[in-house]
Amino acid sequence: MAQTVDYVSASKPKKAGAVYIAPLGSTLPTDATTALDAAFKSLGYVSEDGITNNNSASVTTTRAYGGDIVLTGQEEKPDEWGFTLIEALNIEVLKAVYGDSNVTGTLSTGITVKANADEPVAHCFVVEILMRDGAYKRTVLPNAKVTEVGEITYNDTDPVGYETTVAAFPDTAGQTHYEYIIKP
Repeated sequence: MAQTVDYVSASKPKKAGAVYIAPLGSTLPTDATTALDAAFKSLGYVSEDGITNNNSASVTTTRAYGGDIVLTGQEEKPDEWGFTLIEALNIEVLKAVYGDSNVTGTLSTGITVKANADEPVAHCFVVEILMRDGAYKRTVLPNAKVTEVGEITYNDTDPVGYETTVAAFPDTAGQTHYEYIIKP
């Protein structure tokens, strides 16, 4: 197949949001267009830095005398996703960051957040983006959990954001995530 600029693409979030979360075991989409199960909740706006995915293997190389590489071995292949959630008043964002059981109430009645050392619970995540010429990409993480939340900054000009790292784990088929892409 010849190279073509038609396959070069940037990405933008869907109008309804780019990152969704649901309890582990929720019904997962198996294509790019089927409506998400009602269990999936939008985590709202993501900062202008977008979403990152580190899915590169860590490899050990063995060299022979003289410098030739004679063997490589894969040590690990993490599948980590990063994004900064900037809807600091969104109850679903707070639950994703602090844990479902550590956030109660509503914005109108008052929200209580408990910060503690409880182990994060795994969830299902979906990342949805729009690409060139209306192409649609959906990435499904069937088993993932928040493993890191960066420093939270409060100041006069920047949105309060939760810099979030999510680690994806293999499902029963051994896959850490699935990507579905379709052009309308």
